[in-house]
Amino acid sequence: MALLRPFTALLLLTVLLSWAASQPPSLPLLQALRAQAPGSGGWQGGAASGQPLRYMLELYRRAADREGRPRRGRSLGTNTVRLVQAASHGGQPWAGRWYVQPLTYRLGYQPEAEHLLRVTVAYPQSLPLPRGRLLCTMELLPTPGAPPVLLSPAAPSRRGWTEADVTPYVSPGNGSTEGTLTLRHICVRAGRAAPPPAPPSPADPFLLLFLNDTRSGTLPEPRRSRREAGTLLHDLPGYLRDTGGDKSDCSLRSFPVSFAQLGWDHWIIAPHRYNPRYCKGACPRLLRDGYHAPNHAVVQNLVHQLVDASVPRPSCVPYRYSPISVLMIQQDGSILYKEYENMIAESCTCR
Repeated sequence: MALLRPFTALLLLTVLLSWAASQPPSLPLLQALRAQAPGSGGWQGGAASGQPLRYMLELYRRAADREGRPRRGRSLGTNTVRLVQAASHGGQPWAGRWYVQPLTYRLGYQPEAEHLLRVTVAYPQSLPLPRGRLLCTMELLPTPGAPPVLLSPAAPSRRGWTEADVTPYVSPGNGSTEGTLTLRHICVRAGRAAPPPAPPSPADPFLLLFLNDTRSGTLPEPRRSRREAGTLLHDLPGYLRDTGGDKSDCSLRSFPVSFAQLGWDHWIIAPHRYNPRYCKGACPRLLRDGYHAPNHAVVQNLVHQLVDASVPRPSCVPYRYSPISVLMIQQDGSILYKEYENMIAESCTCR
């Protein structure tokens, strides 16, 4: 796909954001993501690659489908996962068969609305070599003077990688100092001795922060019985002449947006497009049960038709929403999985 010229991309983004502002609240995603876009204050992100990106893509595919809809029965247990890479390394890690690499991680500032649930470190536990294997483990380096803590894997190995829980050591005074965590990656070559030079260094371990973002930004879904909407209509036989719907009736419409068109596809990893959908059309004279319209809308429709035409008809608006999952690179270069609530319109109603 040919890249859009900067002016064309800017014009498209302006139109989309203007359109979103005039619609029911099913398109706040573009506005939420716009604050993360390159060029905003403090942006340090770049092209994500290597094992961290592959690991988060696998996590994303387990949690969401290709359109970004969270899967039922997903096992993340939270709506936000942030991958943090090491901020600093030690010196020369290889010494004979042994590989020892100290790593320091900056946990960074967590917004008040993000509650930290747990922290794990993902690391290669067993990797193949031309002659043998590389077996690895992790140690936590607590406060100076305290002995190192050997970490035990908390999850089954996946393609040679596993995770160890470090949540107890993240609280102040338990191994983390001023938002940092220091670990040691230790590996040994098992098998026949290989001549120099040393084999390539294994990929650095990384932290996974599992967070619960309590900023909902959601609209409460109405709770109504199926027959409530049509109760009043049964007393007005002359009003029931229009029993069918047509294409101009209130209904759900598609509005796909490609992140590549916005020039955002280098930092939004998945999904590739977003279809928020919207509701459009005239509310029919007969508000059928499928519209889930409240009695007030039914009365308003009656008044418009039979009493005073200056009273507007009910409006066609979204009734039910679903969330979307997004995988992106943040301003500080970390990789973020996040579920945004109420981002896709699923059905319409008249109010």
